[in-house]
Amino acid sequence: MQIGLLFIDALEYSIVSEYDTVSADVQHEEEIPEDHPRYQDLITRHRIENGVEKGITHLQGMHAEGRGSAFDYLLGEETIPSADAAERAAAAHLLLAEKPVLSINGNVAALVPGEMVELAEAVDADLEVNLFNRTPERIEAIADHLREHGAEDVKGLTADARIPNLDHQRAKVDADGIYAADVVVVPLEDGDRAEALQEMEKTEIVIDLNPLSRSPQVAEVPIVDNIIRAVPNMTAHAEELATASEDELVAIIEEFDREHALAAAEERIRNGV
Repeated sequence: MQIGLLFIDALEYSIVSEYDTVSADVQHEEEIPEDHPRYQDLITRHRIENGVEKGITHLQGMHAEGRGSAFDYLLGEETIPSADAAERAAAAHLLLAEKPVLSINGNVAALVPGEMVELAEAVDADLEVNLFNRTPERIEAIADHLREHGAEDVKGLTADARIPNLDHQRAKVDADGIYAADVVVVPLEDGDRAEALQEMEKTEIVIDLNPLSRSPQVAEVPIVDNIIRAVPNMTAHAEELATASEDELVAIIEEFDREHALAAAEERIRNGV
């Protein structure tokens, strides 16, 4: 009950913030003042809105972003220590992987396109577009958007394989991409797809602001953090660990406690501790 009341309070705060000093017709995020108390939240909302206009993000993504915004407010809009530990473990997993893949949906493409490209470069991973509301036009738009932000090769257009035990368009993946991957980063993911990937015995790294949702609950590495902070943090850790030995990377992975990470995030959301 307490978490529900806190969630409602956060939504009310988010609604109230729509009426403060930032103009409703912001065209570029540079127009948002960096000293605004809701700067990070306004940036993400602007990027999602812009993504919808570009045909990258589905309208349903705006609702998902609203839920995430409320949880981020309860987290204090900061990367808590357990999330940073998860991001470090995620970087270690990606560096040790034989075939890492970063999954991109519409919200991810709108929020962190350049950051995902930088992470892919840091860990030598592929980028693959995977969508719930999949159309050829959206796939091409997201691929082009990623290329505009530095991506040289984008998978997901071939879709010549399917994730077993999963219906709908999002089961479609590239045979030499997500289907063949040993480590997959699946940000802002649906729970049943996360479960299906787990059944394929892939190491899943999930980024989700709700520690109680199915995706982080089944992930090997659940990162409870805002994606606009999580992805750059993962890249920074990967660059720091680029020269680490295999034994050092394995030690980082073994030291990470996924249950503690989930419990710590829930504790922060419920009690602000």
